[in-house]
Amino acid sequence: MPETDAKLHDLFIIGGGINGCGIARDAAGRGLSVALAEMNDLASGTSSGSTKLFHGGLRYLEYFEFRLVREALIEREVLLRAMPHISWPKRFVLPYHPDMRFEGQTPTSKLLGIFMPWMKGRRPAWLIRLGLFLYDNLGGRKILPGTETLSLQGTPEGAPLEPRFEKAFEYSDCWVEDSRLVVLNARDAEARGAEIHMRTKVVATERHADHWRIETQEADTGTRRSFRAKMLVNAGGPWVAELLTGTLRLNVPDTVRLVRGSHIVVPKLYDHDKCYFFQGTDGRIIFAIPYETDFTLIGTTDAEHPDPSQKPECTPEERDYLLAFANQYFKQDITAEDVVWTYSGVRPLYDDGASSVTAATRDYTLKTDAAAGAPVLNVFGGKITTYRRLAESALAQIGAQLPVGAGPWTAGVALPGGNFPVDGVEELIAQLRAAYPFLSARWATRLIRAYGRDAWEVLGDAKTEADLGEGFGATLTAREVRWLMTREYARQAEDVVWRRSKLGLRMSAEEIVTLDRWMQAARRTLPQSAA
Repeated sequence: MPETDAKLHDLFIIGGGINGCGIARDAAGRGLSVALAEMNDLASGTSSGSTKLFHGGLRYLEYFEFRLVREALIEREVLLRAMPHISWPKRFVLPYHPDMRFEGQTPTSKLLGIFMPWMKGRRPAWLIRLGLFLYDNLGGRKILPGTETLSLQGTPEGAPLEPRFEKAFEYSDCWVEDSRLVVLNARDAEARGAEIHMRTKVVATERHADHWRIETQEADTGTRRSFRAKMLVNAGGPWVAELLTGTLRLNVPDTVRLVRGSHIVVPKLYDHDKCYFFQGTDGRIIFAIPYETDFTLIGTTDAEHPDPSQKPECTPEERDYLLAFANQYFKQDITAEDVVWTYSGVRPLYDDGASSVTAATRDYTLKTDAAAGAPVLNVFGGKITTYRRLAESALAQIGAQLPVGAGPWTAGVALPGGNFPVDGVEELIAQLRAAYPFLSARWATRLIRAYGRDAWEVLGDAKTEADLGEGFGATLTAREVRWLMTREYARQAEDVVWRRSKLGLRMSAEEIVTLDRWMQAARRTLPQSAA
């Protein structure tokens, strides 16, 4: 028989991605008792497979999704202030050429087809500039600079591009370390009283009139445990529909459309720090983004992914599509041999009946079911940029079912390590190097970008590099790994080198194996709650 938790929680959340952890943080901060179960590692699914952008979604304007874009644009600056260590502004260069076309049958292209049939699906420069004007002004921008028109002739932005591109539009959006965002939300939720249960799968549920009974199983030990909660939140991401019909046994019409987005990483293609927004002859778009100092990230694709249990991987066809797309723009041709890493994420879009995966809405949909007993909130879709607003909307629906005394509070409240000004990163790096003179500039930058003010806690009382313990490669030391295990839920090397960081790009396979062995041994000596 499973161990029974006598406590009656207010909320039990299934899913440790950005939506689940964001809801857990918001709810715990309002005084609700919260337990969250994630069957794998935090952010092990969609929330670590994004293009790593906080953005309004420029192309969504073509689908007239003005509310979604406006909300996302407002959120960019709210989130920049809350997490300046893991998120920062970027400038995006959109090269223009007369042959640019719309993707498929967007509402905008249909209108132009009626009123300007001679355009034959092409995107005129004035329309792009109009879209960028709306992008600059829909969200009440205060921090980020607005759009400019650039010459690509004899400029750093034009240097890596084919000479046929003579001008471009440059606009602002933001970068985010997506999987670290999830971990920081989980940490803050736990600090406010939430229980975070890692590698714990929900295997059964039982609905009663006034509560849910939830049975879980730990992946490492097989231990079963039973929880009770007044309300359930299904934030399973790609598994939300599977949970609905299987584990929760609900008969509801809502479902998701699973869309795989794949990315490739190649050695750095250019020297400046701006990103590129490329539009292809098929009307689709991709980004080329400076990545981890020495690389360029290129993505993403849109492909149907019917089975959530199938691990998303970049197929050879998707890789070749991205290579061919980028080669239409860059002077330097890149080939499959240049690809050093690929990754994919599955976006669980609400199935709105759109004719194509590209046209399917990126907005979130929240549905509460309380007709047959204790309530359950099902979370469909969403974007990483609007996760905080999604959590507020979720709490509004939860508040209709449970007493929630406090109102929205997360806007402007820093995540762990992020309590410093948006423009304060360089000063913080200098302060860290002054406190720990053995750090190189690159090492200190990595630590501040990962941990912000928490970098001092990570390094502790170290006077020399040797005080940090065993080195695993790429400046990763035993002291940092111990911090990640005791404070950030890491259990395996993969958690550390591909989600808490991207040091897997710099570490050898042998170094990663050594790290994993060290972590397995360390788990026997660490507090059980941390391991």
